[in-house]
Amino acid sequence: MKSIALFPGSFDPFTNGHYDIAMRGAKLFDEVIIAIGNNSSKQRYIPVARMLEVIERIFKDQSNIKVQTFKGLTAEFAREAGARFLLRGLRNTTDFEYENTIAQANRHVNHDLETVFLITSPPLAAISSSIIREIHKYGGNVDDFIPFRFSEIADSATQ
Repeated sequence: MKSIALFPGSFDPFTNGHYDIAMRGAKLFDEVIIAIGNNSSKQRYIPVARMLEVIERIFKDQSNIKVQTFKGLTAEFAREAGARFLLRGLRNTTDFEYENTIAQANRHVNHDLETVFLITSPPLAAISSSIIREIHKYGGNVDDFIPFRFSEIADSATQ
């Protein structure tokens, strides 16, 4: 049976930390699906469709990494996608507390779903999408933190 891991997130924007987790996950699983969720309670900085295009381009030569969007519960989308694993990155203990709670809820919704945590590579541990958005919002250069040039999507970002 093919081992498929779902790597869900808002990816707003997709960071070097996300890239690192996806690439490491691709070594552990037959397929990794980067699943861009649309959280209705959050205002996006970069539209989902634009982030999808950028992430697809980043992984165009990585045959076992796919990119999809979804709405609704992550655990249900995992079931629909045939994924038995959720792939998540942990930067610190705060992430663990948050992710552990979500992993338990996902397991309740989908009993066949296992969450696999990868510890963020140390040089990337300080990176978060929130910090990147804030730096960019005030005119700072964020290109060192993301695997693309922000100018590629600047017209999509909220100013």
